[in-house]
Amino acid sequence: MKTAIAIAAHPDDIEFMMAGTLLLLKKRGYEIHYFNLASGNVGTTEHDSETIKKMRLEEAKRAAEILGAHFHPPFCNDIEIFYDEKTLRQLASIIREVKPKIVLTHSPVDYMEDHVNTSRVAVTASFARGMRNFHTIPEQVADNYDCTLYHALPHGLRDPLRKTITAGAFVNTTSVHQQKLEALKAHQSQQNWLDVSQKLNSYLQTMEDVSLKVGQMSKKFKHAEGWRRHLHYGFCGPNDDPLKELESDYIINEEYEQNLDQF
Repeated sequence: MKTAIAIAAHPDDIEFMMAGTLLLLKKRGYEIHYFNLASGNVGTTEHDSETIKKMRLEEAKRAAEILGAHFHPPFCNDIEIFYDEKTLRQLASIIREVKPKIVLTHSPVDYMEDHVNTSRVAVTASFARGMRNFHTIPEQVADNYDCTLYHALPHGLRDPLRKTITAGAFVNTTSVHQQKLEALKAHQSQQNWLDVSQKLNSYLQTMEDVSLKVGQMSKKFKHAEGWRRHLHYGFCGPNDDPLKELESDYIINEEYEQNLDQF
């Protein structure tokens, strides 16, 4: 069984930038997995930490159910995702359990450190999948296999210095957009929080706008998600690009590829 996992920071991050690609992979026969490192315990203006944590856990489970994905519970708190030993060992355990052919995660440069650190931890945990002397929590047997990592576009499609970031490839999510939207709707507690904290008058409309904007970037699709493929060293073959299995729903951004340093 081919597997793919989305690794994000907070409940609803997967739905914003990754869920469409997960759904299309599922249609191509992949077993898909859904994992947020953080519990969402500070994403509220209304509830105490334990109350919102329970609410967001149930919302995330519901979203994973809508996507048809295997759910993995969080083990960090918001604003406390660090690139540290324990977090690496815990995430590496999930990686070894799932054995993903494809890992989808955050941009390595994004607007907040939880996203950036999630990306870093996901990369290292995947890199250590076959290192028998790196012990995981809980312990899982090391196994070396090809694993390709893809980074989503950053929040707002910009880096922290406001520069627009484009993708190396685009996935056509038009056919699964409604299901992706339904999964995002499961995170009902976030409407007021995102309005107050990030001026998103409707988090559903924000996802819609981003999806359409990335579609425009693709110059082909109505709704799209954008990806940048991680360097292959220690992960897979130099030409491995398993998202190509999505066939007509996947296009390479030739301009991006041409701007890569070649040697």
